[in-house]
Amino acid sequence: MQKSFLFIITAFFIFCFSPVAESQNKGKEKTVSPTDKIRWYSFEEAYQMNKKKPKKIFIDVFTDWCGWCKKMDAETFTNPTISEYMMDHFYCVKLNAERKDTVIIDGVKFTNPNPTGRRSTHQLAVELLKGNMSYPSYVFLNEKSQWLTVVSGYQVAKDFEPILHYFGEDAYQKTPWEDFRASFEGVIK
Repeated sequence: MQKSFLFIITAFFIFCFSPVAESQNKGKEKTVSPTDKIRWYSFEEAYQMNKKKPKKIFIDVFTDWCGWCKKMDAETFTNPTISEYMMDHFYCVKLNAERKDTVIIDGVKFTNPNPTGRRSTHQLAVELLKGNMSYPSYVFLNEKSQWLTVVSGYQVAKDFEPILHYFGEDAYQKTPWEDFRASFEGVIK
């Protein structure tokens, strides 16, 4: 029994401190998470950036308690095809629908009417979602920061890809969604 224990301990130390294990660990440390590719801004930052350099705005409206929001972050937004497209075509915003602070946009004040309350919704989230409070939801704004639409619910990367292209390429201006979706050939399989 003692010899088995010593063998296991010795094998463990040899593996942990061997060049193979060290190179495997180094490789893991250097790997950049795909979520690092998306630069998330606050709504205020994206709004101001859009004034200087117009670009569409994508807003992920979430809450801290929303499981589907976390799944979207962990699975869909980490897809390299999704994150790369989002960074190229949108200012990407994370907006906590229950944020507690005051936001002033072009002189209009948005607050959380009950900032100490549980699950109290911020007025900016209510305005962007047109009162349809469902999480996660994604708001698309054009280059003039004008509201285009809201897409609600968790989306797998394959289903989210055509949605991003529909707005990112201005297809919404000339093609009905059903037609676009039927003819869309994405990268994600």
